[in-house]
Amino acid sequence: MSSTTPFTVIIPARLASTRLPNKPLADIGGKPMIVRTAERAAQSGAAQVIVATDHAEILAVCAQHGIAARLTRSDHPSGTDRIAEVAAALGLAADAVVVNVQGDEPMIDPALIAATAAHITSQVPMATAAHAIHSAADAFNPNVVKVVLNQAGRALYFSRATIPWHRDGFAQSQQQLPADYLPLRHIGLYAYSNGFLQTYPTLAVSPLEQIEALEQLRVLWHGYPIAVHIAPAAPAPGVDTPEDLERVRSFFNT
Repeated sequence: MSSTTPFTVIIPARLASTRLPNKPLADIGGKPMIVRTAERAAQSGAAQVIVATDHAEILAVCAQHGIAARLTRSDHPSGTDRIAEVAAALGLAADAVVVNVQGDEPMIDPALIAATAAHITSQVPMATAAHAIHSAADAFNPNVVKVVLNQAGRALYFSRATIPWHRDGFAQSQQQLPADYLPLRHIGLYAYSNGFLQTYPTLAVSPLEQIEALEQLRVLWHGYPIAVHIAPAAPAPGVDTPEDLERVRSFFNT
């Protein structure tokens, strides 16, 4: 499927955040974070960008800045379920492409959104992204999610463990990566066909998903393929902590 295929970006946004209260409304250079993220996503060439939220305050802020938004139920277990509700309400066709962009990504690369969306086909209902890991610290960090691919560029497995395990190289040293070894870090950006997006909430939670605490393993467990776009470099990080917020603010204030 070519990169010219139309796609819709839906951005899930909850007001609650344990590490950064009211995160979507945090001011970044005079605009709330959710607005910055939506404006960035609009640069991807998306046919439409819509914020999916369970809070009236986020809805109001989006309206003030001309950002399309929809109010959703408040009991969704995940952002994927939230965007599925909005995609259904929009009446999108089953083969329409929907991209889930997290609301705390005000510096996301618009080209990465479009490139990931382009991987959706009639045979591959879900896509995500990854980039090469160059440091041993990241390779062995359980907070850095790794993915291994098959020859067609589809995900075989996602894990917090160091995969694939370089048997010979790591037997010699785990302080640096072997020269012939570039593991892949998963990037939390997802594209779906709308038909699959509506199916996803009906899939039973998988044991692997519970063990690794990785939602995307549910998809592999039930036998659906996930295409993986390889980005040429690591994307700008999202905002999870007050320190992250200050870093992003400094970027927009320069």
